[in-house]
This record gives sequence, structure tokens and C-alpha cells, in this order.
Amino acid sequence: MQARAGAPTPRHRHRSPLHPGAWWLWSLSLGTAATRTTNPLLLALLIATSAYVVATHRPNTPTARSYTAFVKLALAVLVIRLAFAVVLGSPIPGTHVVVTLPEVPLPDWAQGIRLGGRVTAEGLLFALYDGLKLATLLICVGAANALANPTRLLKSLPGALYETGVAVVVALTFAPNLIADVQRLRAARRLRGRPDRGVRGLLQVGLPVLEGALERSVALAAAMDARGYGRTADVPPAVRRTTTALTLGGLLGVCAGTYGLLTAADGTYGLPLLLAGLVAALAGLRLGGRRCLRTRYRPDRWDARAWLVTGSGVAVAALLTLASAYDPEALHPGVVPLVVPALPLWPAAAVLLGLLPAFVVPAPVPAPFPASKEPS
Repeated sequence: MQARAGAPTPRHRHRSPLHPGAWWLWSLSLGTAATRTTNPLLLALLIATSAYVVATHRPNTPTARSYTAFVKLALAVLVIRLAFAVVLGSPIPGTHVVVTLPEVPLPDWAQGIRLGGRVTAEGLLFALYDGLKLATLLICVGAANALANPTRLLKSLPGALYETGVAVVVALTFAPNLIADVQRLRAARRLRGRPDRGVRGLLQVGLPVLEGALERSVALAAAMDARGYGRTADVPPAVRRTTTALTLGGLLGVCAGTYGLLTAADGTYGLPLLLAGLVAALAGLRLGGRRCLRTRYRPDRWDARAWLVTGSGVAVAALLTLASAYDPEALHPGVVPLVVPALPLWPAAAVLLGLLPAFVVPAPVPAPFPASKEPS
């Protein structure tokens, strides 16, 4: 059917995407929360929280598809940690022997290290908890790569960090692009009836992937040269010296203030020194941005949604840090003797605060297909 003449065309309300820095702060906060516990139930809840937000808000980009690769990497880390506990033993004493492997005698200079021997359930459980914590951290970093666009994140950096940010963005986008190339080439080989697995398939896929990576590197270098990357503005020497003094002094103040906060005795100077160092470092970065000649086209705004997303992640990290100090047994279940880990209620409720982005941030709308013309 045809639309009536003069009928108003529907307009879709466009909402700007969330600031990429908010996604990174949310993901890193969940990763920080994962480092405060070894309870497998809380770690599984953190993984489920990040996976749900990624599943509902992941855009259709090559970087978004890298989340699966991070999950596989986390599983590989978990398996390697368990393998080390089986082969090299565990420092945790245990009485429940699972299997006894043949022990390889080692020389005297390798005392404290053993190959083989008894494998106890307590040692395996300790390795599982430890590996699951690192795996959760990797999955949270993968969520940041899947949700945040690295190109838009680069636009939000201050001018003084632009060149460093370019290097970081190139490094972050290398793995997703490499994974996309491998998947594309394997699919093409399967369509042609050629093997895509095993040593032969790996060798025949590796060369085109390497060639594509070199071509992208050359194209990136040409694009950066055409856009004047590396040019600096001419600023007075006094401004350069002031920038250097503020930046270095601010970083030293941050280090000294952090040390003051961590010391038990006479640590009252820590917080003022930390705040002064942060102010001086930010002022140095602000002045250093004058040397960078670049403009921003439609910069991303840090709106109320970004504050809510960041606040939810920070709240999860802060509450789990508080719980680890007041109830360490619940967040770090013991393995000697063997006990079933329990799910602490209010730390679990704190982890669920990380689901707030799934409700306050609109899901990305896929690009519509062009409408087909129907005969009149």
C-alpha cells in the first residue's frame, strides 16, 4: 500500500549513545569488585550481570563480537590454573586425596617445587576459586570492549593524552579485528569445501590474516599522516615548564597521598596530599592540551545516564570492598575444612546494582533495511 499524499512521515527520536568512558568505568568497577572476593557464587553473579548487560546493549560492531573471545580466554585461564594445581601441587594442605600422580624427583636447588604427587580436593578447590576470580576480571574487561566504541573513547580524551590514547585504541582494536578476520576466512574456506581446522587449516588461514594486519597498519599510518598526526602547536617555554612541573608534581602527590592513606600510623596527611596531587595533575593535563592541534566533531556528552551507569559500578565495588572488611568469611570461603560456599544476601544484592545500565540505557536500534517499493 502507498502512503497518502501529504501524510506526515514518522520521525524517530534519536538519542545519543552513552559516553564510552561510562561503560569502561562500570566494567572496571565490576572487575574491582571481583578482586575483593573468592566466593564462586558472587563471582558467577558478577559474570551473569556483565553478560546480561552485554547481551542487551551490545552494538553490531567487530569490537562487540570480541566478548566471546574474552569468555574463551577466561575459560582457558581457569583450565590452566587447575592444570598447574594438578601438576605442580598446591600449598594448601588437604586430606581428601583425589588422585596420586607419579612424582618426579628434583634436584636440591629446586626445593619447594614438586612435579606430581598427591592431588587433594582442597588444593583443586583453592585453585578453582583463585582462577575464577581472574576469569571474572577478564570477562569484565571484555564487557568494556564489547560495549564501548574505542574510536569514540579516543575523542573524549584530553588533548595531552591524545597520542597515548591513539596507541591504546590501536592496541585495543587489534584483537577484535584479528578475530573478525579469522572468522571471515574460516567461513570462506568452509564455503569452498576446504579444511579450516587442524594444523593445515591454521597455516592456510594464518598467512591471509597476517597480510590483512599489515595492510591495515599501512592504511592506518597513511590516514594518520594525512590528518597531521604528531603535529604540535608552538607554545611559550614558560607554559611547557609549568605543564611539566604540574604534571610531575601532581603524580608525585598522588603517590605520596596514596602511601599516606595506606599507612596505619600518622596517615592524616594522605587525603589532602592526594587531592592536591589530583588537582595539580589535571591542571598539567589541561595546559598540556594546548600543544595538541585537533578538533572534536560532535563530542560525546557526559549526561545523567553516564553518571547513573558509573555510579552503579562504583557502588558495587565499594559495597563489596566494605563487605570484605566486615565479613571476610562470607566473601572468602575456606577450603580447609571443605565447606559449601554460602551466598551472602546483602553483597549479592549489591552485585545486582550492576544491572542498572540495562534499564536506564536504551538498547541500540539496528539499522533499518531500505523499504521495498510496491506497485501502485
